[in-house]
Amino acid sequence: MYEDDAARRHKETAITAIRKTFAAVGCTAVLLTGAAACGTVENLTAGQKVDHAVDGLGEKKSLAFELGLDAKPSALTKLAGEAEPGEELPPELAELFTGVRVKVSVESRKPLADSGEKDLVGTGVRLSGPDGVLAEYRLVGDYTYYRADMKALGEAMGFPLPTADELPESEQEFKQVLEGKWVKVDNSELERVAKGTPGSGKGGKADGSGEPDEIDTKTQQKILKAVRGVVAREVTFSSKGGSDGVERIVAKASFRELLTGILDKLRPLADDLPAGAELPTDEDLKDAPDKKIAVNFSLKNGDLTRVSVDLAALADDPKGARLPLVIKFGEADDVSAPSGATEMPADGFGGPGNPFTGGMLGGF
Repeated sequence: MYEDDAARRHKETAITAIRKTFAAVGCTAVLLTGAAACGTVENLTAGQKVDHAVDGLGEKKSLAFELGLDAKPSALTKLAGEAEPGEELPPELAELFTGVRVKVSVESRKPLADSGEKDLVGTGVRLSGPDGVLAEYRLVGDYTYYRADMKALGEAMGFPLPTADELPESEQEFKQVLEGKWVKVDNSELERVAKGTPGSGKGGKADGSGEPDEIDTKTQQKILKAVRGVVAREVTFSSKGGSDGVERIVAKASFRELLTGILDKLRPLADDLPAGAELPTDEDLKDAPDKKIAVNFSLKNGDLTRVSVDLAALADDPKGARLPLVIKFGEADDVSAPSGATEMPADGFGGPGNPFTGGMLGGF
């Protein structure tokens, strides 16, 4: 092994914390941003502007959004408050959470709102820290490309990750990953490994039907109608003015009422959702914060450029801290296939327990 059991457990605990934190942050942002966007009420001019701005994103062929926390590490530590011994938020993770940026880029031959999978030129996700790229993947054609700066990742998380010199002879194929070079994996093989099925193939539903496990257009329209009805009732929009062509619009709603109302409308559609897409129960929602939360939209000349929400508002005791989650919109980064990437077997690279993709890269 590359490390002793104590170091391995520490790494796994830290990576789990990272994944859970970003999952919670991401879900909150997507829910509130998407809800406000589709919640237009015809007599609300501010709501209409947001709705039109989001529609404008769908008209683009190249789009990127970058997500990050606009806060100091001390604010996150303060918000975390007192913890049981051994469960404190490590300073390195507070630095990582507040310094990291996740950027998603996509390019298509058609406007994104009209694009299917075959229309996409490429998709990329990049995880960056203050000193540069930590990890990145691109989905182009039949392959997914990965690279990671393992040394920088280890430093960011406060403990060393394996080096190429520590690899046993039986796992030398991972050397390219540890050296930060691009590697690629066949998408059909990744799907096979994810489903736990033998042999090669193009994947499909968990029931073996061979059809892709996705939401059809009719169900999408039902979901949109259900969400729009709840948001129109629960969300209020107001314009706060602006300057230099930038207008700020604020959408406010009770987090618990909004979440509960949307899920109540979605439960009758549960049978039409992909396998494994389980909706939270009433029991799961009883601890959801019963607080008002505001989402701030910035529009420049009618285009959506920035969305922010203070996650500290959802805490039981914010302790005066602010934790703004910010999403910025712009043009896509390079999403072309990197040259010279080494092909790797999906069984090893994407398999359970893999030290490289089982953690942060697996979270992508």
